[in-house]
Amino acid sequence: MELLLHSIKLDWPVLLPILVCSILVVMVVLNRASVYKRNKRDVVLFIPKLQKELAKNNLQGAQNLAIQCGGVIGEVTEEAVRILSEQKSGFSRSFDIAAALATRKLESHLTVLGTIGGVAPFLGLFGTVVRILYTFQDLATQGNQSAAVAMGIGSALIATAFGLGVAIVAVVFYNSFQSIVKRFEDDFQLIKLLFLSFVDSEGSSSNQSTSTNLSM
Repeated sequence: MELLLHSIKLDWPVLLPILVCSILVVMVVLNRASVYKRNKRDVVLFIPKLQKELAKNNLQGAQNLAIQCGGVIGEVTEEAVRILSEQKSGFSRSFDIAAALATRKLESHLTVLGTIGGVAPFLGLFGTVVRILYTFQDLATQGNQSAAVAMGIGSALIATAFGLGVAIVAVVFYNSFQSIVKRFEDDFQLIKLLFLSFVDSEGSSSNQSTSTNLSM
């Protein structure tokens, strides 16, 4: 504890950027965890219900299901119903745009974690190098004092440890949140395939009716 207090007292200018990075990591982690928790939905239960409404050609019922579902899954599904009712031919491209916008909202601020995960170790290393330089300077002016050398080197290594700790936490949460976003993207693709199968079935049924009318 004495070594930590000594390091903070002497090296606070180089430790301050790492402290700012750690605060940013905590803020982003809390924000993203809250967003993902609010938007978490059981797609395994939602998809079959949506499929039944589409099989009955009940777009209003599908829209009501999307509203009841809520969250980003409900928003994307509601947008898919709107696109389907307006333009079946260009459904795939329009849905991809809606899904990409939703994904961008889910990925918001994740670059902060990725950047801090890459930069924080170098900030810690910079603090270590600065403290070691000051330690050598003290040795040159005061002579060989083993206690002072040990204290200086120990204080220098605290900056590296601090930077590595912040970087590890940032990288762990960055990878974890990226996997969550990937699951949301997979859910969007499931919804897209469900609507595309409905569009294909509608097209095939209309073609069959046209062929029947022509044969008659």
